Amino acid sequence: MAASPLTPKENKLVFIGFWLLWSILHMYIMQGWGFSWGISITDALITSVNMAAVCTLVSINLRWYRPRKGIIPYLFLMCCALSGLAMASVHYSLKNIFSSNADYLNFLAASKGVRFSVGLLLIECAALVSELWYTMEEQKEQEKRKADAEKLAREAELYQLRQQLQPHFLFNSLNSISALVSMHPAEARKMIQQLSDFLRGTLRKDEQQWISLTDELQHLQLYLEIEKVRFGHRLQAHIEQEETTAKMQIPHMLLQPIVENAIKFGLYDTTEQVEILVSVKLVNGLLEITVQNPYDPATSSPQAGTGFGLHSAKRRLYLLFGRQDLLITHADKTNFTTTIKIPQV
Repeated sequence: MAASPLTPKENKLVFIGFWLLWSILHMYIMQGWGFSWGISITDALITSVNMAAVCTLVSINLRWYRPRKGIIPYLFLMCCALSGLAMASVHYSLKNIFSSNADYLNFLAASKGVRFSVGLLLIECAALVSELWYTMEEQKEQEKRKADAEKLAREAELYQLRQQLQPHFLFNSLNSISALVSMHPAEARKMIQQLSDFLRGTLRKDEQQWISLTDELQHLQLYLEIEKVRFGHRLQAHIEQEETTAKMQIPHMLLQPIVENAIKFGLYDTTEQVEILVSVKLVNGLLEITVQNPYDPATSSPQAGTGFGLHSAKRRLYLLFGRQDLLITHADKTNFTTTIKIPQV
């Protein structure tokens, strides 16, 4: 599991803690060279405060300005300049405070090179840490924007696919109604009523990405009733469902284009009665739905349709789960089977 990033408050505590430890170390080094506690504490505090202020300035500068090219020379020159200014300020302050202490003034003059080198090292470390931190923040922000853009694109494509399902089915139904009006007006009126109920349910649930399997199967049953009016006794459909799957979730309007595809390829090339079987069960934690229709390779005519139903379902599953193996088709000499596996999120 990746470590959580520090909060701004935690960053401040780490910063303060580091400089307190550095001041204590500085003070004990001065004590080791024989200076009094007063001189050691004063030297440590003034040096640490100046260095902490410069490191903060470096961090703020890098937050708002970081050249895209030549970042290393820029950091080195900036750190050299700021280290020189910080040490000059420290030297001036300590020289005025301890102007009457000749031994300390000699030590202060002799240690200018060491102080500059240590200061430069600390400032460069602060600059590199800040550069790394802000670069990581930028990358995280870019990844977040990219993820948000991809999510919006997926949602837009999913919405477009769902919107395409309605006119695709509606045109087929209207064509069937048109064929029934003159010869079977009663059946045409029945189909119009069923189509109205179907579309009302579709519009009511249009904003729902996920619905319960029970609701989806009820919606599918409405669709099958419409198709039974269209094809009469030739179409027989059976839905078998395990009780444990009733409350499971499924993408809205996923099954209707699959069953429409089964009806199209099951009935269009035969005049005999055709049975469409929908089976729902739980397999290894996945909701598995199988749609089976009769199939004869010798007489099947896939060119009659565009394959929109299977393509749209597979595309939707990929956009939702990022997997290509959730919709599988299999054809043998007698049956065409479509199997859908839906992870429960």
